[in-house]
Amino acid sequence: MLVHEGPSRSIRTDLRLGCTLAAVAGGVNAAGFLAVGAYAANMTGNLSAMATGLVQGGRMAVLCGLGLVAAFIAGAVVATLRLRAGCRRGVACMHARIIMLEGMALVALGLVAPCLPRGPGAGVLGYGLGFLMGMQNATVTHISGARVRTTHMTGMLTDLGLELAQWMENRLAPSPDVAARLRLHGAIIAAFVLGGAAGALGYGSWGVRSLTGLGAALIVLALPAVVRGRKGA
Repeated sequence: MLVHEGPSRSIRTDLRLGCTLAAVAGGVNAAGFLAVGAYAANMTGNLSAMATGLVQGGRMAVLCGLGLVAAFIAGAVVATLRLRAGCRRGVACMHARIIMLEGMALVALGLVAPCLPRGPGAGVLGYGLGFLMGMQNATVTHISGARVRTTHMTGMLTDLGLELAQWMENRLAPSPDVAARLRLHGAIIAAFVLGGAAGALGYGSWGVRSLTGLGAALIVLALPAVVRGRKGA
């Protein structure tokens, strides 16, 4: 799932990777919201909150939204720079390495979150989660050739609508490619929702420590590819 890139990837591979990472993103988004009152993956909502705060004079809403957006962008920048540097040096399975790094960081955040200071805004935890979601989205976008995004459900819903329109126009002789893309987008959206529900349940039972389970899932996902890359080096 984290080895082949771009056109060499099959719909089935994108489906497995997209659903797994979308479920994790949904869990992080839900747990993060319950912990700090802000979404780590929903940049559309954060930009809207910033705009509302500007009009209503809510300085804290503006600063919080700005911090989350900046953290998300920073995560995407770091992931992209790491990917390019790894490609230049011929490092194998860079995408898997970044996902593993994200998983380790999630585990660490889940363990230290109860000790972090609870300042104004989203705090260290919220901005850290935003950074990791930016890393994940950039990594998956890069490896899938922009076919899959695991934190950006607005885009996935748009893609679903586009494919659904094509299917409706040719429903008497539907294209197998359109049907496959419909399954891909629909499954990723469903995985995000189910992951969010699981994240909310986990937070209700274990609090922010539930993030360690999500991080462990990413490590398990990335580990086989990282090991394979090291053996092939």
